[in-house]
Amino acid sequence: MAILVGIHPVAEALRAGRPLDRILIAKGLAGPRVQEIIDLSRQHSIPVRFEARPAIDRLAGSAAHQGVVALGAAKQYAELDDIAGHARLLVVLDSLEDPHNLGAVIRTAHAAGADAIIVPERRAAGLTETVAKAAAGALEHLPVARVTNINRTLEELKKSGFWIYGVDERGDQDYDQVDYAERAVVVFGAEGKGLHHQVREHCDVLVRIPMAGKISSLNVSVAAGVVLFDWKRRAASRKQAER
Repeated sequence: MAILVGIHPVAEALRAGRPLDRILIAKGLAGPRVQEIIDLSRQHSIPVRFEARPAIDRLAGSAAHQGVVALGAAKQYAELDDIAGHARLLVVLDSLEDPHNLGAVIRTAHAAGADAIIVPERRAAGLTETVAKAAAGALEHLPVARVTNINRTLEELKKSGFWIYGVDERGDQDYDQVDYAERAVVVFGAEGKGLHHQVREHCDVLVRIPMAGKISSLNVSVAAGVVLFDWKRRAASRKQAER
């Protein structure tokens, strides 16, 4: 992951429209040049975090960062409004923090025919080089949108005609018994935590993957493969039946 340090390099990267995952600013730092970085970040929908200086020192590798560090992104995020209008399948990831898992899900979702991935702005992995490598090229073909509030986004997608399916071990329907709507959103939870309570509340249907062994759940990238390829199979059958 590329790291930019210093007020001037970060400001120039923002002016040039370089893909950035997030910007960290030392707590208490102020002034017109810092405010310019904050304003440019908002214009480009890039999250800004205020961190203690020791944390920024560790990330930058030195103390010569002027209190400003930017983390580069492997790809520019897409706008949800540009995606949702024509989409049939959207994949929402509720606070997925492992970049290897994120890359694996992106690869799987693209192979299954998903139209886009949606991730939250906070407490989630960004589009780093590690993610791009794990995605094995799929990141170049599958848009990833970042939103500030997953719950609000799910409500907006419902109003646009999508049905929301949350994958959760406490679901009341098996994934292969669900009759998916023509426009579907499939939501996967974070590693070891599953879906947040409010996210579960915003799902129309909660589905589970029945387990034969003694463990209760699968790795999220494996679960994505199981559910999304079942959706792909059903979508192909539906299309064939309509002919």
